Amino acid sequence: MQYFIGIVPPDDLKKKIVKFQQQWENNRLVEGVEPHITVKAQGALTPDMKWLEKVKKICESFLSFEVMIRNPKFFGEDILYLSVDSDELIKLHEILVETVAPSKELIKHYFELDEYIPHLTLGQTQFGLTNLELNDMAIKATEELTFPLTFKVECIRVYESNESSKYLKLLDIPLRICN
Repeated sequence: MQYFIGIVPPDDLKKKIVKFQQQWENNRLVEGVEPHITVKAQGALTPDMKWLEKVKKICESFLSFEVMIRNPKFFGEDILYLSVDSDELIKLHEILVETVAPSKELIKHYFELDEYIPHLTLGQTQFGLTNLELNDMAIKATEELTFPLTFKVECIRVYESNESSKYLKLLDIPLRICN
């Protein structure tokens, strides 16, 4: 089993993104995981789940915050994503990584801390799309999705992989709501 921690957009936005992704029949990303923004990647999130209580404790005191989803961008030529702006998200990422304490090798492997770029992946060649399709998707995203999109983050989601390597919701952990 593998785990990661993410933020899920509100249902209406999530459905809009999935519908957009499904315009490309070869886009297998939608079969593997729902649209999300990764907050903490797999590194050091071990099957013994010792890290989970620490994560819950962090969330008890971390105030809910807003994220802004912006225009599409690329990692290289093989991954198309929507950029995400939020200083609070970066701070939460840093606290989670420091608390879970993955090795330097895992931090580097999963692009964490200094290499962390908050994003929401739309498609990638690893999941069935060609570079041409990704370029087409980037153009259509600017035409069909309205930017910037802002939403409030009130919880984080822990994902767990199953036998078919799909990542499914394990549980949601609420953040502290400011009154």
